This record gives sequence, structure tokens and C-alpha cells, in this order.
Amino acid sequence: MVALTFVTGVVDAVGFLGLDRVFTGNMTGNIVILGMGVAGADDLPVLGPAIALAGFTAAAWVAGLVLRGMPPGWQVRITTLLGIGGLVLAGLAIAALADPLPGAQGQIVFATATAAVMGQQAMVARALAVRDMTTVVVTSTLAGLAGETWVQGYPGALFNRRLVAIVVIFLGAVAGALLLKVHLAVPLALASAVTFAVVLVGHRTLREPAKPARARPLNVR
Repeated sequence: MVALTFVTGVVDAVGFLGLDRVFTGNMTGNIVILGMGVAGADDLPVLGPAIALAGFTAAAWVAGLVLRGMPPGWQVRITTLLGIGGLVLAGLAIAALADPLPGAQGQIVFATATAAVMGQQAMVARALAVRDMTTVVVTSTLAGLAGETWVQGYPGALFNRRLVAIVVIFLGAVAGALLLKVHLAVPLALASAVTFAVVLVGHRTLREPAKPARARPLNVR
């Protein structure tokens, strides 16, 4: 979850700086930008944030259907969803190599596809239910760190998890902004590589083994 939080920082930097000020993971930011854009403030974009919101929501809905009724722990369905996300990010990196400066329509496609990856990633985080690890936003994590951990003195593990999530999304944004200066494809490729690493490690070390079916007793006469 820490690694996926880093991915969010990377792609949000790409979206805001390289795709016309569209957040791809932080939907709170998109809603605020959309509201100010509708009001005509500072020529802020409207279409990009709106479509990114739709992509995030649609992907979260589909992921919710896939994960519905799933038993606790890492399951094959989680591997599949994150693997698809890694493939989408890799595809966007390849597309960026062909068109490093996409026009307005291309930017919307890039932002919406990335937001969709973040939507399903958010649902994976909810399914795994690691406390304060939503992977896509750290507002509640920061509030918990300041208003609970520092006030009530929660144990070290929770303190470290909250602090690390905040620091890591910051570092992801730094990495995304710096790598974007090299090429649009570079931060997208990094996000894809980290996602695939999470898939590999999670599937090999965290996946819950399938429970064998119970043998039906033989009717002995």
C-alpha cells in the first residue's frame, strides 16, 4: 500500500503539471478545480476534471463488482485488477513515446485512463483494509496523525504507517514532477513498474491459498 501511495503521487504530478491541471488520483482536488472552473476562475479547466472524475468513478464501480463478496486478504482478483492497472499505465507510457506533447483531446484521454487506474486501485485498498492506507489521498491520514496519534499516543506501527503514507505521496509527487521534465513517458513508466512490482510481490507472498473443497461423504449402504 505504501508503494501504491507513491504511484498516486507520481501520476497526480503528471496529471496536474502535464495534463492541463487534472488530478488523476485525488478526486477532491478535481471536484474543487471543477467547481472553480465552472465559476470561471482563472480559466481553470472543466472538461478534463469532469471526465477524469467519471473515469475514476466508473472504474471504482467495476472494481467494486469484481471484489464484491471476496474473502479477506490478497486474492487473485486483486492481482488481476492491479495487473490491468499496470498494463494501462505501461500502454500510456508507450503512447507518450509516440506523442510526447498530446493535444487537448489526448491529454483528456491520458488523464481519464490514469484516473480509471486510480479508481480501481482505491477499491483494492478498501478491500485490503489496511488502516490509513487509502493510497489515493492522505487528508484523513494527516488528520489521524495530528488529531489521534499525536494526541492519544497511538503505538509506533500506526504512527509510522500514517507518517510514511504522507511522506511517500509527497516523494511520489516530487519524482513525478522531476521525471516529467525528462519526458511524459518516464513517470508513467515508473508508475507502471512500481504497480507491477506490487502485483508480483503481493501475488507471490501475500495471496491467500485457495481452500480445498470438502470431500462429500460416501453413502455406504
